[in-house]
Amino acid sequence: MTTMELEVNDQLDIAKKDSSGENSSMLKGVVILEALAGVQQPATLAQLMQITGMPKASLHRTLAIFEEAGLVAREPGGRTYVPGDRLAHLAMSTLTHDTVSAIRHTILRGLVADLGETCNLAVLRRGELFYLDRVEANWALRLHLPPGTVLPPHCSASGKLLLAYKPVEERTKILESLPLEQFTHRTITDRHLLESEMERIVSTGYAVDNEEYVLGVSCVAVPVRDSIGEVVAAIAVHAATARLPLNQAMEHIPKLKEASERISQTLS
Repeated sequence: MTTMELEVNDQLDIAKKDSSGENSSMLKGVVILEALAGVQQPATLAQLMQITGMPKASLHRTLAIFEEAGLVAREPGGRTYVPGDRLAHLAMSTLTHDTVSAIRHTILRGLVADLGETCNLAVLRRGELFYLDRVEANWALRLHLPPGTVLPPHCSASGKLLLAYKPVEERTKILESLPLEQFTHRTITDRHLLESEMERIVSTGYAVDNEEYVLGVSCVAVPVRDSIGEVVAAIAVHAATARLPLNQAMEHIPKLKEASERISQTLS
């Protein structure tokens, strides 16, 4: 039995022991959402039944309610379920408004003060790069991308890095679903070249954006790991190449890694 299944079963036991039928139903609903988020890929009804141990009729009825509320969505074809936009928004709001996020913001501010360039913290959300936090440097020439901004992952340092550390099968599915739009003449739009880039990123432990999203802007990113060593986010610095050429930006990798380790401690 997986860790996720054990945690879900523990929650189900709590729900069963609760004397209130209404509270029990609410807890079971939470268990379903936790199971759906925990599998990290579209889940079938059978898979969710196996994880939660809930009967098919009850599970199907609850999923239908959640789908109508925007907490759950069905993939094309209607046979698999994924977290809905409303649930994803709730998760991101929680990450960006708690006390721990203030600590991460302070770490980013310290990094910006040290490097003198804009830095950000980002995650992958449903195949897109999502900025959790960002601290701007005090330069007139800068790319303004506030927290909450969503970017295609194939043309950004953080996006490529987070894709690179995904399991190969999941990464392939994401790449196959992306339109791979060309933003500059440097944007990598060939899937085979992107796969090679992913291998290089995992080998070196960092990723770069060599003017692949905006001409004249480069970026360097390193991974942020959780308490069990999984890459869950990326921390990056970016700047105008006229002020900070890519080769000089790469000299900041050690300090990026130091900040990454400090942020990782907030995820323990």
